Amino acid sequence: MPQTTNNRMELFAVISGLGALKEGCQVTVFSDSSYVVDAFNKKWVDNWQKNGWKTSDKKPVENQDLWRLLLLTMRKHQVRYEKVPGHADHEENNRCDYLAKEAIKSYQKMMNPDAAGEDQAPVPGDKVQSK
Repeated sequence: MPQTTNNRMELFAVISGLGALKEGCQVTVFSDSSYVVDAFNKKWVDNWQKNGWKTSDKKPVENQDLWRLLLLTMRKHQVRYEKVPGHADHEENNRCDYLAKEAIKSYQKMMNPDAAGEDQAPVPGDKVQSK
C-alpha cells in the first residue's frame, strides 16, 4: 500500500491473517512489532477503549480504524500475542521479511512495467550497494 506506515502494515498483516481463518481458532500471533504485541500484552487496547480511544496523554489513538477492525476480526478467535526478535535470524520472521520485500518488488514492476530491467527503487531494509 503506497503512502502507508510500518505500523499500519503490521496491523493490516494481523487483520489479514486472522481474516483468512474460516472458523474460530486458538491463535498465537508471532510478531516482531512491539507496537502490535505490546498493545495487547500491556493492555493498551483495553485502556484506549476505556478512555474513548484516547492515549494516556489524551491524544487520539493513531490507526484507530485498523485497531477497531482488528478487534472485530479477533472476536471469533482466542488470540494471544508473542514478540519475536526482528532481524535476528528467526526463521519464520525472516520468511515474512522476504515475502514482504518480494511483494514490494512485484508492486513496483506492476506500477512501472517500462522500467523492467532498470534499477528499481530500493526495498526498505535492503542494503544499497554503490556501483
